[in-house]
Amino acid sequence: MASKASVEPQPTRRIGNLALVWQHAKRYPLQIAAAWTALAVTSAATIAIPYSFKRIIDRGFAADGGAAVAGAFHYMLMIVAVLAIGTAIRFYFVSWLGERVVADIRETVQRHLLSLSPRFFEENRPSEIASRMTADTAQIEMVVGTTVSVALRNAFTGVGGLIYLFAISPKLAGLLCLGIPLVILPIMLLGRRVRTYSRTSQDRVADVGAMVTETLGAMKIVQAFGQEQREAARFTGAVEATMVAAQKRIMLRAIMTAIVIALVFGSITLVLWEGATDVAAGRISGGSIAAFVLTGGIVAGAFGALTEVYGELLRGAGAAGRLAELLSEQPEIAAPARPEPLPQPPQGAVAFEHVEFRYPTRPDTAALHDFSLAIAPGETVALVGPSGAGKTTLFQLLQRFYDPAAGRLTIDGVDLRDADPAAIRARIAMVPQETVIFGASARDNLRYGRWDASDEELWAAADAANASAFLRDLPDGLDTFLGEGGARLSGGQRQRVAIARALLRDAPILLLDEATSALDAESERLVQEALERLMADRTTLVIAHRLATVRAANRIVVMDGGRIVEQGNHATLMARSGLYARLASLQFSEAA
Repeated sequence: MASKASVEPQPTRRIGNLALVWQHAKRYPLQIAAAWTALAVTSAATIAIPYSFKRIIDRGFAADGGAAVAGAFHYMLMIVAVLAIGTAIRFYFVSWLGERVVADIRETVQRHLLSLSPRFFEENRPSEIASRMTADTAQIEMVVGTTVSVALRNAFTGVGGLIYLFAISPKLAGLLCLGIPLVILPIMLLGRRVRTYSRTSQDRVADVGAMVTETLGAMKIVQAFGQEQREAARFTGAVEATMVAAQKRIMLRAIMTAIVIALVFGSITLVLWEGATDVAAGRISGGSIAAFVLTGGIVAGAFGALTEVYGELLRGAGAAGRLAELLSEQPEIAAPARPEPLPQPPQGAVAFEHVEFRYPTRPDTAALHDFSLAIAPGETVALVGPSGAGKTTLFQLLQRFYDPAAGRLTIDGVDLRDADPAAIRARIAMVPQETVIFGASARDNLRYGRWDASDEELWAAADAANASAFLRDLPDGLDTFLGEGGARLSGGQRQRVAIARALLRDAPILLLDEATSALDAESERLVQEALERLMADRTTLVIAHRLATVRAANRIVVMDGGRIVEQGNHATLMARSGLYARLASLQFSEAA
């Protein structure tokens, strides 16, 4: 069951969360193998450089020193070439993996989100979810494309360097290793707090992204009510909260880095002191101590860099954990294992049988109570009632965005819980009161009704919805980008695009929620004529306050408090002087 707590910060800050990343990365074994091989080669080449210096120093003072030095430098140049080529190969494949894995994760999360029920998005802010798809995946991209590579390179180099140090001088290497536990200890002690601060910092960044999306999406309201300064102050507060959280994380990581580096280089200094004594006593060559110093610096740098890398890995683990939480959500509305097929050809019969329903966000209030209504194929039923009566809830249940707590809904005699939700929705066309226009072309917005529709069919639907005139006047016709939320269209034009989309759907059941509310009188007349033609031989449920729509219905159902309080035609209900008559006197007086 989805719940708000499910996407709020949870104690999922373990490195193990990166398993999500590995699940997607392991699909590309050849690229991983190439990156791994290049990584091993470059690490080996790095360790070989101190050996080259050992040869130069030890052989350069021999009798044939010139030839020996030349050979040693030739060897070093070869190592440099290998290191350069290997680094380039490693960079390419690791960067490619980072981009590819992030793309796959984004696609996986988006596909999963599209399968979740509307309830999930009512209880969780879509803007926060969107920030996870951007900020968190960007963090994962850095982990895969940079951090993991750096971590493995430093681990390889550090371990390889230790092996070489033991080959040069077991005694000095053993002394150096005594300092390793001193390096690991602060990482273990401070690591948990770094994880906590990393997750908090990411949450604050998500809050900033959510606030930006919300404010920019309501810019006209913000400016209309003169709330620019308040919104700017609110954003400043969110940004400062992000800075405070980041500052704590940065401070702790800086302290941890300082402690580790001091311990590492302090240990090396003491060990080299002992090594210098051995050189003076002739127990070790000058080239060997030089190689030991250089290798020790490489090893110290490698292990010191691991502290930085560890913090980045923890941030990546936090990001992966947040995305894993989204993927762990299960859709409440899903197709049964063996869905019952809807009858063919479709008839359009709809029935509500003793339906009880409460919205998850309002469990104390019944949206529908013992609601029963049978609608015959081809019948037009107008739903009338005050706000909160349950009219929109009928549409939500009929499209199976929710399931009733009791009772059942049927289409052509099939219980919706036994059918595939996709098959149910394929038989329904919807024109909502709040028109949704996507940031795409006019063609794509129309084709949402039926994606394989031809241009001729698109124009026919636009003509029927009285939308063709302004669509033809657009700069690029149907290829014109309509802007975010249809910003390039007026409210009435957006409504007519939505009606054309429903016309194109050509479904046996039509749901109209104030479908003509945003139209002027002339456009409403033309669209109403088109809707009347469309409603012929189709089952239609209309939520409407316009008198013309209500009078055209075969039946008017008056709702209040989630129940049916009256039914009949306009004349009959007006004669009863009940709720419908009171609503009509208030809402239809001008039209009457």
